[in-house]
Amino acid sequence: MTKYEQIADIIRERIKKNEYPVHSQLPKQSLLAEEFSASRETIKKAIDLLTMEGLVYAQRGSGTVVLNRPFSQKEASPATEYYGLTALMEKEERSVDSDIILFDVTFPNQHIQEKLHITATQAVYHIIRLRRVDNQPYILEHIYMPVHLVPHLTEDILKQSIYDYLKNELDLKFAGAYRMIQADKSDSFDQTYLNCEVTDPILEVEQVVYLKNGQLLEYSRSRNRFDVRGYSVLDLQ
Repeated sequence: MTKYEQIADIIRERIKKNEYPVHSQLPKQSLLAEEFSASRETIKKAIDLLTMEGLVYAQRGSGTVVLNRPFSQKEASPATEYYGLTALMEKEERSVDSDIILFDVTFPNQHIQEKLHITATQAVYHIIRLRRVDNQPYILEHIYMPVHLVPHLTEDILKQSIYDYLKNELDLKFAGAYRMIQADKSDSFDQTYLNCEVTDPILEVEQVVYLKNGQLLEYSRSRNRFDVRGYSVLDLQ
């Protein structure tokens, strides 16, 4: 996470706790820069992020005013964030748990072979998890990972954070991810586990994660209710 995102998180939390009340002005950018030991440009980027979310309004010469409601009423996660739901929700002090619907080892079909650049004889984990946030259904994950890259995966790990295990226990080094965010129709899994109606659309995040050595670690499809979660992109010039 960048410095300006960290600062934006702190200011956002202060707004939620009414430390910066609605219609009040945020401290001057020079004071925020001093508090956070950051440059004025970094503070401006943090304010720009909060402005995009609709939490504040900055006007030259008039300061930055706290608004009465965010731009979107649904939760929005950064579209570039791929380190897992647990890490994301820990910052908001929210609980995350998982229901394991499927945990199997199998050989990949042609589609999975192409996504992970593996052969038909290289075994993969096939995982389906329902992630709950504050005990409410949140995301339905369909995950494939090569077994040789993720040894000794267990149900206990799946019930918590896979990415904690990958980073802290296996010491894997991530290079990045490719994500495709698209709309889809709800399927029988969505209807059962996310409480979707047959006519409800689904927001799907298709993702491939790769390591610094060039190996592909994960191919997944995360299914989100259209009225629960969205994804945001900040484009700063």
